[in-house]
Amino acid sequence: MKRYEMVKKHEDFNKIINTGKKVSNKYMIIFSLEKSFPKPNFGIAVGKKLGNAVERNKMKRIFRNLIDNNRLLFKNYHNYIIMIKKEAKNTSYQTLDEEMKKILKKEEKYEK
Repeated sequence: MKRYEMVKKHEDFNKIINTGKKVSNKYMIIFSLEKSFPKPNFGIAVGKKLGNAVERNKMKRIFRNLIDNNRLLFKNYHNYIIMIKKEAKNTSYQTLDEEMKKILKKEEKYEK
């Protein structure tokens, strides 16, 4: 995920979380909101309950990699915020990958 693909502003995070569509599972919550620009943008939120800064940054790196690997499942013209839950901390990469695919397909069903 490149820098220009990130949601950075606090106001944007709040807007997506408060007005966007929400889909969740045991490991993550994904909020999505339509926008006018064709490429999707992403934000990753990790609470302090997950661990210290090193552990939180490690989870963010893992989720950035998941986003890059599942790029085609994300819709164009959308902004996404991915909130990582505490349960994701001790979970394997393969499980997180499968769960992200499931949750994105679940989101697709709600939009139709």
